[in-house]
Amino acid sequence: MEQTTRAPLNGRVALVTGVSRRNGIGFAIARRLAEQGADLFLHSWAPFDAAMPWGTDPGGIEAICTELRATGRRVEQLAADFRDAAAPERVLRAAFTAFGQVDILVANHAYSTLGDLEALTAADIDAHLEVNVRGTLLLVQAWAAQHDDTRPGGRVILLTSGQHLGPMPGELAYIASKGALHQLTRSLAAHLAPRGITVNTVNPGATDTGYADDALRAAILAREPMGRWGEPNDAARLIAWLCGDDARWITGEVVNSTGGGP
Repeated sequence: MEQTTRAPLNGRVALVTGVSRRNGIGFAIARRLAEQGADLFLHSWAPFDAAMPWGTDPGGIEAICTELRATGRRVEQLAADFRDAAAPERVLRAAFTAFGQVDILVANHAYSTLGDLEALTAADIDAHLEVNVRGTLLLVQAWAAQHDDTRPGGRVILLTSGQHLGPMPGELAYIASKGALHQLTRSLAAHLAPRGITVNTVNPGATDTGYADDALRAAILAREPMGRWGEPNDAARLIAWLCGDDARWITGEVVNSTGGGP
């Protein structure tokens, strides 16, 4: 009983996507799950970060895996671009080959660029939908096809944004894709519930992962009731709880982890 309390996810395997920087939400989720006993299969795609102002993790995926293995859990990984329609199946197949099962799927990956109505292009829209919507749906499909329903703890966690709480006119393609995941949550949950699998979505709110410039940081901070930005661990704590047995009766929900902010 003591071991179960200290490691409630002991014996379970989690696939976490979008784990490419140690200051990111994906890494915080993976570390929290490992601390609770789960073995990990990580997906990453560093070339996206390399093209962004925040850049890649200085130590790369090797440093990420090393730090997570220090928890005592087994960690495997695969890099894949979800703009490739075959990539989700390839990631799931690699995870099942490595571990023999995957109990928890956390679809944390996201393609995100700025773009208001006047700046939108067809290519921008397609890229967001390919990665965030198609990639996620194909991941869930491939995971569900392989899941062993005799094992306890089947969990799917999606991540959305704050598009349902207020306007985001400068990120139209992004919020269109994240809004789709929001609306998919209840239907996916209803479909998988007879198999004992829960599906929930988390909105982590404005989270300090190194992407904001000084002006954006100040603007967001002025709207935060608790006087600070969200931290990656804020979302990670909630997601780890949703992955555990205490949350087994919760499904089809979109949960805002925003500190009371928008």
